[in-house]
Amino acid sequence: MNQIEHRALTAYFRQANRELRQSGNAGTVVQPSVQTIEHAGLTYIRMSNVNGTLAVYRVRTMSGGDLKLKALKRWPAEVSK
Repeated sequence: MNQIEHRALTAYFRQANRELRQSGNAGTVVQPSVQTIEHAGLTYIRMSNVNGTLAVYRVRTMSGGDLKLKALKRWPAEVSK
């Protein structure tokens, strides 16, 4: 797993734990599989399990070559396949 996939996984767990605390559930978050996808010249990180896609992050290149993740609410259908 490369550094950007690790950062996306960390962001996913932080968000999932935040949602669990807000809902009052004492559940746990299961480790999803992580996949890097190139589509239409953009890079996406997809989190999925047996039930389907859990979250998608777009990788953005900032000035100076730094990489930034953007959590998507809606993502291209090709990324979910």
